[in-house]
Amino acid sequence: MEIKHRQTAKTPLDDERIIELYWVRDEKAIEETDIKYKRYLFSITYNVLHDRLDCEECLNDTYLGAWNAIPPTRPHSLKVFLTTVARRVAIKRYHGNRKKHAIPSEMTVSLSELEDFIASDEEIGADFDAKRLGHIISDFVRSLSERRQFIFMSRYYVAEPIDVIARDLSLSRSMINKELAVIRRALKEKLESEGYVI
Repeated sequence: MEIKHRQTAKTPLDDERIIELYWVRDEKAIEETDIKYKRYLFSITYNVLHDRLDCEECLNDTYLGAWNAIPPTRPHSLKVFLTTVARRVAIKRYHGNRKKHAIPSEMTVSLSELEDFIASDEEIGADFDAKRLGHIISDFVRSLSERRQFIFMSRYYVAEPIDVIARDLSLSRSMINKELAVIRRALKEKLESEGYVI
């Protein structure tokens, strides 16, 4: 009787063990990060870039960024840390690509939804500190319900398409659009109450 061996997927390490691998400078940290987070990080970069080759390069840059930052940084949440690194890498590449040619991107669409009342860095100037604006928006997001936090972060931080957010929450596209409109209105009121003229 012939025994057939089934190939089993490797169980990912927990985040603390992966962080420890980075901490002791073990290159296995990158391999373990790739096993656990590759699909997730790829989706974040793809939402911004819509180009598989660029996304693969962004993944490599994300892993390198994590390798260079841990240590001295010890993230409280590896997933959040990697999300931030991947997003920054993808946005940097997006801006580099935009200089060459126009690229349709969910990032462009999602940010255009906010541009009516979130000024550009140049418009903020000395009158309004960008760091303070970041704190106000962070406080605002923390004040939202868990569902609205998820919707805000998915749309404006990870640049998820509305259809994907609707699917993740088992809601209709129109419901997500309504929620986003309510969130934007509340954010506008919050910014105005903090003295940010819109």
